[in-house]
Amino acid sequence: MTISLPPAMVSEFEQIALAEHRTHSELVREALRAYFDSRWPVYTPTKSELAAIKRGREEFKRGKYLTLDRLIHELDNKRYQASKKGSRKTSR
Repeated sequence: MTISLPPAMVSEFEQIALAEHRTHSELVREALRAYFDSRWPVYTPTKSELAAIKRGREEFKRGKYLTLDRLIHELDNKRYQASKKGSRKTSR
């Protein structure tokens, strides 16, 4: 792997490696780990979340699921019905 760094960053990198008695590879690995952890932290689901995931997968295998198109259609119908009820105007 080859990377390019600005001279000031190379100088700082060299100073840190020397001060900490570490190789360049060690510093790069640590920096990448910190970056990955900050961007994509590992999430461990709770027992109840794992159980819900398992139930969902089992239902999906049995064919009990809703397609995205159908869900959107049903949500649109509910919104239409809700706005239809509240749209009556009363005259004074």
